[in-house]
Amino acid sequence: MELAKTCNFNRAAENLFISQPTLTYQIRVVEEEVGFQIFYRSAKGALLTPEGQQFCIALRNIRDELKFAIEQGQNFGSRYKANISIGLPMRSAIYFLPQAIEKFEQSHEGISVTPIFIPLGSCDKFLRGEQDIVFAREEDMKRIPDIKIHKLFQSKIYLITENVDPLAKKEKIFMEDLIGRTLMVGGGSQPELRAVQRRVLEKLNLPHFNSNDYETTLTNITAHKGICLAPGFLNDRNQNFAWIPFDCDEKISCVVCTHAGDKRKDVEDFIHILQNFYIENPNFPV
Repeated sequence: MELAKTCNFNRAAENLFISQPTLTYQIRVVEEEVGFQIFYRSAKGALLTPEGQQFCIALRNIRDELKFAIEQGQNFGSRYKANISIGLPMRSAIYFLPQAIEKFEQSHEGISVTPIFIPLGSCDKFLRGEQDIVFAREEDMKRIPDIKIHKLFQSKIYLITENVDPLAKKEKIFMEDLIGRTLMVGGGSQPELRAVQRRVLEKLNLPHFNSNDYETTLTNITAHKGICLAPGFLNDRNQNFAWIPFDCDEKISCVVCTHAGDKRKDVEDFIHILQNFYIENPNFPV
C-alpha cells in the first residue's frame, strides 16, 4: 500500500524504515503468493497493474475495518460490556438518534449504542448479521424473512433550494411553482419520490438532468444548475438550504429493523426509546 501511494521503491522503503532491496524482495514474494503481478516496474518507479489496483482497494478496506475493530475493542475495554450497532445513511435520517442514545445509556449502564453509516438504501451488513439494527424504507424490507420491522415516521417530500431563492419564502410549494425551473432527478431516489418527479416532469415538461447522489445534488443547487425534490429524512438542518413542503400525497414510511431471532431486552428497550421521541414530537418536520 505504501508503494502504491509513492510509486517509488526508494521513497516507500524510507517511509517504511527498511532497505530498498528488502522492499523489492517482499513485493516479489507477495506477487508470487497471490499469483498475479501487482506493479509494473520501470526506471521511473512502480505503477499499479489493473489487478494490483483492485487488490490495493480491497486492502485499504480491510485496513479500515481492522482499525474500526481495534477502536471498538478499546472503547469496550474501558467502558462497556455489550454493544448495539445501528446502520443508517446519515445522522439526520434518525434525527432523534443522539437523544435516544443518551437516554438509553443513562438507564443501561455498560451498554453502548454505535451508529454505523452506510450507503442510502443498503442493508447488506445488517442481513449478514454485522449490524443489530438498520434504518430503512418499509417497502424495501417487507419481503425479507427473519427480520422484525419497527415503524418510526412517515417522511414527506420537500423542495430543496438555496435560501436566497424566491421559492424559499413560500410555506408550501405547488407544482405550478416549478414552471421554468430545471429539476434534478435520480441519485438513488426512492420509488415514492420517483413517482412525484415523473408526474412533475410529464405535466410541466420541465428540463431536467440526472444527479448521481444527494451530496452532488446539493452541490448542483449551489451552482445554480437546478432544484430538486427530496424526502425530509435527508434534511441535515444545517441552514445552508431551504426545505419547503411539496404539495403531494406521497410519503415514505421510514422504519428500523431488527433480527427476528434477537430477543435481547436491551435492543427492545432502545427501539422503544427511539420510537417514543417521534411519538412525543408528532409535529417534527420529517
